[in-house]
Amino acid sequence: MFDFEKLKIYTHAKRFNSHVRIVLNQTKLDYSTRDQLSRASLSVVCNTAEGTGRFSKPDKRHFVVMAKSSAFECVAILDVLRDEKLISGKQYESLYA
Repeated sequence: MFDFEKLKIYTHAKRFNSHVRIVLNQTKLDYSTRDQLSRASLSVVCNTAEGTGRFSKPDKRHFVVMAKSSAFECVAILDVLRDEKLISGKQYESLYA
């Protein structure tokens, strides 16, 4: 087992990515929005994992910052989708949590 697999944040990131993919499969979105949300949610998972393999604190911090930035990007996209009524308030709240 790799160190990152033991992290709660990694487990949460994987669950979030899985939920995003479910929403993407149920929702009609334009290609660029779909692609951006898909890549950003996967980036949270990947950067969390990649950061644990780094040895210096600044290097690890860089990947944590990237994962956090991708999570913020997802929230912004989901907020726009909710405003445009492309996802329900319930879907937004579930993913936001």
